[in-house]
Amino acid sequence: MITISAFKWVPPFAQGQVRDLRVRWALEEAGLPYRARLIDTDDQASADYRAHQPFGQVPVFEEDDLVLFETGSIVLHIGARSEALLPADAAARARAITWLFAALNSIEVAIQPLAEIDLFHADKDWAKQRRPDAEQKARRRLKELAAWLGDRDYLEDRFTVGDLMMTTVLRIARHTDLVAAEPKLAAYQARCEARPAFQRALRDQLAAFEQRRTHSSMIPKSGYRFSEKIMLQQ
Repeated sequence: MITISAFKWVPPFAQGQVRDLRVRWALEEAGLPYRARLIDTDDQASADYRAHQPFGQVPVFEEDDLVLFETGSIVLHIGARSEALLPADAAARARAITWLFAALNSIEVAIQPLAEIDLFHADKDWAKQRRPDAEQKARRRLKELAAWLGDRDYLEDRFTVGDLMMTTVLRIARHTDLVAAEPKLAAYQARCEARPAFQRALRDQLAAFEQRRTHSSMIPKSGYRFSEKIMLQQ
């Protein structure tokens, strides 16, 4: 069976953000069963885990002798096994892959710096100076994305891995009004998040955190420091 790694616990602001959500969603769309291996900071630092993920991040994807890391790579691997994620038509397939890379290389790189400033460094002088430019860049990219989307339901003719990745990237800005400022983009995100496969993936990720919350005495004191790395997990 497919196994993916995920965190045992993260602070509330990061719940529903951790990158294993992308892989869970892809597996749900593809109808592929999986199990989650929940890890903590000690596991991340272990030689065993680093042998599978050199940077100690989540998720790691394991199936038989295959081990993958980086969500873009994992989601593409899953997509290759399901037309629900990647169309059979060669041109449509290539366009879907293009949008997956656009989500990571054009949109995430614009949103991520702003999120890191707001969530981890908001009280620092350098962050206050940098934030206006970071916000402007993020807004510009999202406006361009909204212009492409127009009246489409999805980035292309149907839902694909490109939409899956783009939606999870847009969620990084959920602490801001960036997406809400572009109504068509906000409707697009809501449409994708309404998919049953996404709802199942989110529910299962949050279930682990809820279980941990009910045993709060087990949460490590270093939890919030550990959380600073969460937004970078690929």
